[in-house]
Order: sequence, then structure tokens, then C-alpha cells
Amino acid sequence: MVNQDDVLTVLEMIRPSLIADGGDVRLVEIKDDGTVVVELTGACKGCPLSSLTLANGIERILKERVEGVLRVVPAMDEDELEELEEMGIKGLA
Repeated sequence: MVNQDDVLTVLEMIRPSLIADGGDVRLVEIKDDGTVVVELTGACKGCPLSSLTLANGIERILKERVEGVLRVVPAMDEDELEELEEMGIKGLA
């Protein structure tokens, strides 16, 4: 089981770098399977490089520092989820 306080502590450590670029990150959910769902906000939301920020930054650091974290995925709004479902992709967020 992933410890929420540990995840929040690491996100606080990462946050200044994101804020310096006009963005931020918010913890949405920690799933039982080790998936951490986050929302990128500000300049990070919709940025073409946000998937790199998520994978090479946030996910890498959380996996290194918090036991049990297996992956980090972005939170999706209803329009994004509907679009994925139309493509036959389900259960990402």
C-alpha cells in the first residue's frame, strides 16, 4: 500500500520546479495497484511536454522515493475519458 503522506511530501519537493515554469501538480488519487493519479495545472496542463514531465520527472522521482509506487498517470476530465472510450481504451484514470 502506497503511503499518501510520503507521496505528498515528494510532490512538495517537486512542486517548486513546476511552479518555476508556471505549472503545478495536485494529487488526485492513489489506487490499490500502486498507481498514483495526479493533475497537472497551470502551464503544465495541456503542455506538449507534459507527458515527459510526468514520466521522466514526477513518476521517476516518486518511484525512487516512495515504496509501492508503480506508475503515475494524469487525471482526465470527462471529455478526455469519453474520447478514449470512443477509441476503445478504458480504465486509464
